[in-house]
Amino acid sequence: MEIIPVIDLKGGVVVRARMGRRDQYRPIATPLAATSDPVDVARGLLSVFPFRTLYVADLDAIEGRGNCAPVLARLNAAFPQLRLWVDNGLEAAAARAWLDGASDLVLGSEAQRDAGAVEGLKSDPRIILSLDFRGDAFIGPQALLDTPEIWPRRIIVMTLARVGSGAGPDLERLAAIRRVCGDRRVYAAGGVRHAGDLAELNRHGIAGALVASALHDGRLARADIEAL
Repeated sequence: MEIIPVIDLKGGVVVRARMGRRDQYRPIATPLAATSDPVDVARGLLSVFPFRTLYVADLDAIEGRGNCAPVLARLNAAFPQLRLWVDNGLEAAAARAWLDGASDLVLGSEAQRDAGAVEGLKSDPRIILSLDFRGDAFIGPQALLDTPEIWPRRIIVMTLARVGSGAGPDLERLAAIRRVCGDRRVYAAGGVRHAGDLAELNRHGIAGALVASALHDGRLARADIEAL
């Protein structure tokens, strides 16, 4: 199982995400870093474990208020060994112009209008599809959820209400996606509290998990990650 730390960027700093309520996100205070600067926070996360991948949510871009391109450049320069998964609210139709060799692109279903455009990218190894849910509702074109054959090789199941909530992973929804996704790799996002949750996800055949709060709060330590 792959553990992928997450940083959420807003106004050039890392913010603490909670339950998808983006208007309430504030600069993060964490024992892993002296400031909320993205490079400081990423360095703190890497002090827990030498992660290979970092998920970066560009909230300004997702909400149409600019982007964090300069921050991405700083992260790539500071940590060339890290592969960035960037969620910046981009529609699939514009993905090819953005993709480069430094980062993978997360296509959030909430930003998509055309399921066919996603299908055109399903064979690109740099593309990850995030299936976004708020409560019981899928956010995005229903055809995107109902047609798993158009999905790329990597799928994130994002349960926004569980992000930073301490409620535990959405095992039922993850199991439902696993049943229809074939041999694609499924990643859980939202609700991971501790090593026990990760072990449970592993038993359910989940390939990896996106984690933030449990790392900052010390509930997930190096030994826990090494055990997985």
